[in-house]
Formats: sequence, structure tokens, C-alpha cells
Amino acid sequence: MREYQDGPDHRHRRPAGVDDKTVEALGSLSKALETTERARGHLYGFHQLTGAADLELDRAEQLLREAGHHAWADKIHSEVLGRNVIPGHWTFQIIEAYDATYYRPFQELERSAVSELAQGRDHLYEAEMKEARRTAGHPDHTARPPIADN
Repeated sequence: MREYQDGPDHRHRRPAGVDDKTVEALGSLSKALETTERARGHLYGFHQLTGAADLELDRAEQLLREAGHHAWADKIHSEVLGRNVIPGHWTFQIIEAYDATYYRPFQELERSAVSELAQGRDHLYEAEMKEARRTAGHPDHTARPPIADN
């Protein structure tokens, strides 16, 4: 039988002197950063889909040439293939600007706040929510993973 320890581990216990509002605020800050992570993922999706479309244009251009529609193939080549998605930018440049201007500063601010206000302990809000919602003693509601068997 595996042995479990009860209660959150040290990394997920509220440090002395950290009040409810601070834990709630850090949870909100973490949630906002998680949403930003998702937005960043959508930017990568945009980047990859746009790149795939641009590469498929090569095929369309080739097929139009083979079909004898050289004027249309030339239009694809000169008007859309390799075109900026916004003035001066391909999608990778949008991602780089987003990372430098918004994502990294936000990430650094969140890390600094958790470090200064909660001794670097992540997910205190979630850990306390888990503790409040779990059924003590239930095998599927354990506070943490089992102690490793040696």
C-alpha cells in the first residue's frame, strides 16, 4: 500500500504573515499570466497557419503555371507570396515584439511579486482551494502524490 502525507507540501503552504487578500491577488495575477500564455499560444497558431498558407501558395502558383495561367501565377507570386501580414512584419516579428513588449515583462513582474510577497511559493490560492475542496482520507482526494517506494 502506498503511503500519503496529509496537507499541502511546504512549497504550497502560505508563509507566515501572508494575508488572504495577498493570496487572492497573487492567484489573480497568476490567472492573468496563464491567460496571457494562452494568447501567446494563439499567436503561435496564427504564425504557423499563416506560414502554412504561404507555403501552399507555392503549390497554387506552380499549378496555375502548369495549367497555362501565367498571369494568375505571376499575381500570386508578386502580390501575396511572402507579403507582410501587417506593415513591415511577418508573423515571427509580431511574436518577437509581443514577447519583448508584453509577455516577458509580465512574466518577470509575476515572478517578482510571488518572490517578494509569498517567498516564491507558487499557486497558494489553488493549493488552498484544493485543500478546502478535497475529502480527507479519500484515496482520490490526496493532498499530494504518494511517498516514493524505495
